[in-house]
Amino acid sequence: MSFDDAIQVDSDVLGGTPVITGTRVPVITLIDYLEAGDTIQDFLSDFPSVSRDQAVAVLEVAREALGVRP
Repeated sequence: MSFDDAIQVDSDVLGGTPVITGTRVPVITLIDYLEAGDTIQDFLSDFPSVSRDQAVAVLEVAREALGVRP
């Protein structure tokens, strides 16, 4: 999945903050949850507008951007 498919940056949505495409949920919120030790399921429970596939796609795009191999 491409960056543009997973992450949306639009000045009309949260002032251009990167969000999970099709939502108003900032990407950093997902990262903050994981950094705090929460699971993806914890995040999805709190943000029902985000699907598991969307959350995983964001993480895959981040991994690719960092050059980390699975």
